Amino acid sequence: MKVILKEDVERLGRKGDIVTVKDGYARNYLIPRGLALPVTRGNLRMVEEEKKRLLRQREKEVKTAQEMADKLSQLELEIYKRAGENDVLYGSVTASELAEALQGRGFQVDRKQVLLEEPIKRLGVHYFEVRVHHDVKARVRVVVKKEEGEA
Repeated sequence: MKVILKEDVERLGRKGDIVTVKDGYARNYLIPRGLALPVTRGNLRMVEEEKKRLLRQREKEVKTAQEMADKLSQLELEIYKRAGENDVLYGSVTASELAEALQGRGFQVDRKQVLLEEPIKRLGVHYFEVRVHHDVKARVRVVVKKEEGEA
């Protein structure tokens, strides 16, 4: 049976996709839960209009995200941490700390959006990425400095 997905369904497809599934799966799971519609002319027309509206909305979101990413890319953060010999930090700079520093600069960023390849464990200049949108990432520079009052 062919159905039109009304919502994203994991391992099946995205909203608006037309997929072929077994009749029982469609009748007993997808359609009763409001996840899909049977393929008809009226439903196809409705889905096409919805796809166009979603496409315009996604383009706006990507444009806004790109503007935010450009601002983030120009940003330089400074984080002060305790450090020992050879500029090695006691602990590390975490994604949560970086998210807090970005929030302090006026950006609405969650720690889950901060992408660190590996924890920052040394003083100096480092880079990390922020996933602003599903398709947009920004590369941000952070300078880790020794806390004042240390030798």
